[in-house]
Amino acid sequence: MKVVKIPGHGYEKFQDKWRFCVGTGRLGLALQKEYIDHLKFVQQKISFQYIRGHGLLSDDVGIYREVEVAGEMRPFYNFTYIDRIIDSYLSLNIRPFIELGFMPSALASGDQTVFYWKGNVTPPKDYNKWRDLIVAVVSHFIQRYGIEEVRKWPFEVWNEPNLEVFWKGADKQEYFKLYEVTARAVKSVDSRLKVGGPAICGGSDEWIVDFLNFCGERDVPVDFVSRHAYTSKAPHKVTFEHYYQELHPPEEMIEQFRSVRNLIRQSPFPHLPLHITEYNTSYSPINPIHDTPLNAAYIARILSEGGDYVDSFSYWTFSDVFEEMDVPKSLFHGGFGLVAFHLIPKPTFHVFTFFRALGEELLYRDSEMIITKRKDGAIVAILWNLVMGKEECERTIQLDIPVPFSNIFIKRQIVNEQHGNVWRVWRQMGRPRFPSQKQIETLKQIAHPHILTECKKGLNGIVQLPVVLTKNEVTLIEIECMSDETESYVGLDDSEIASYPL
Repeated sequence: MKVVKIPGHGYEKFQDKWRFCVGTGRLGLALQKEYIDHLKFVQQKISFQYIRGHGLLSDDVGIYREVEVAGEMRPFYNFTYIDRIIDSYLSLNIRPFIELGFMPSALASGDQTVFYWKGNVTPPKDYNKWRDLIVAVVSHFIQRYGIEEVRKWPFEVWNEPNLEVFWKGADKQEYFKLYEVTARAVKSVDSRLKVGGPAICGGSDEWIVDFLNFCGERDVPVDFVSRHAYTSKAPHKVTFEHYYQELHPPEEMIEQFRSVRNLIRQSPFPHLPLHITEYNTSYSPINPIHDTPLNAAYIARILSEGGDYVDSFSYWTFSDVFEEMDVPKSLFHGGFGLVAFHLIPKPTFHVFTFFRALGEELLYRDSEMIITKRKDGAIVAILWNLVMGKEECERTIQLDIPVPFSNIFIKRQIVNEQHGNVWRVWRQMGRPRFPSQKQIETLKQIAHPHILTECKKGLNGIVQLPVVLTKNEVTLIEIECMSDETESYVGLDDSEIASYPL
């Protein structure tokens, strides 16, 4: 049994930068009721500050059209849908982290598209019209929401241009051209707006080096660096509906964060913020790993340590209302979301709510736990037991925690293979693609952490707390001062109640 003696005072502040941003599918999905219901639920329980998604300039949002006037094709800008979308975000106390892409079909130089919804990934056929589009969009945002508000929105140029699927030919120099024109257009509207990139995925970090050198050599505006991080290996099986991959251990993602930070420090812009604008285990929206407690236990360490190296990291995504690979074909389909259809939270959702309960004062942290103190004096611990193999693996850890109070109330919430695991119960139901209302109600009843409570006495200012962790468990423990008012009750005698006191 591992014994951990927790210090009475913190040594640093916990960096909760995981709350800065969360990802979404294409922005047009925000016109759907269930999407908004999910976002409202997530904001009530977790409360992210920003939201980032694709497709701002894609045809389904409808901003860019061309109309014939006096025999000439002229741009027409339509902000009907984007106003509804951003109004919805702001009403839920979340701001947009703007991704400038993809290419409107009327402005595209080619017909290459990505995803079920056909986002065009070719350069503009007319960079002047592209520049004018960016100026028009940013100017509209300022006109509608005010300059002080829009100055709080980061503007990121494109998405994963290092991949041919997202940028024709993965042409680095063409992307640099797009970035320069776009960044200068944004700054021409207001020099204090924040713009950055290159929004690449892992495996091509030479892009970051070349990108920052390019900006330095040409004096191109850059206010932050963005990158994505996933830790899945190449697929070992792919079917029409599923994508199966093994995972690198979570420290590999932490190393990605650290290594990119070091590249920035060695660049012409050593102090630029680093935003991880997407991260998850698998990069596929049909990988069942996302629905499991393993995903939850895996992500726990990333939430615990990621903020030491980056300025934000944005979980991809908050909801399974998501359509990159067609409309999802069943309730649980391996979607990225924290929340499944019918407003059913997955195990990873609860990990985020657990981390929201932490305090600022960091008392102790290692690769399988984090322990903090809140401003109200409560001690809050999260522990996890990630098991990436097929074996069962139970662990026992004893925490020796200093407490300044003698009467102690302890609340423990548990998510593991048995508790809060709606994917398991759905399988027991026979994997209904389109569950009945009765089945949905059962799944919602299951989709909560298991809760244990107890009261204890501190011994010489220490509470000893043995914690048994089952396979892929994440547990939240809150230790609070208990004010015992039992003696204030006149004539109280629980022994008069049949079978009590216990």
